[in-house]
Amino acid sequence: MKYFTILVTIVALGLIIFNLRMLDFSNLFEGDSVVALITIFACLCAIALLQILRLSKRVDQKLKGR
Repeated sequence: MKYFTILVTIVALGLIIFNLRMLDFSNLFEGDSVVALITIFACLCAIALLQILRLSKRVDQKLKGR
């Protein structure tokens, strides 16, 4: 599970970098820039959820170790 979350986080960071290059700052809310913004926010949400999952698994392991 740890390697899966790391792999998906790296893929999400790659997508963020790719979509940052597609942004047109003069027309941020038109055309492909909107799709890029939505994808960036979706990847940020995925990263946040994966980090919460990793943290909850770590807490679960510590509680089982008691």
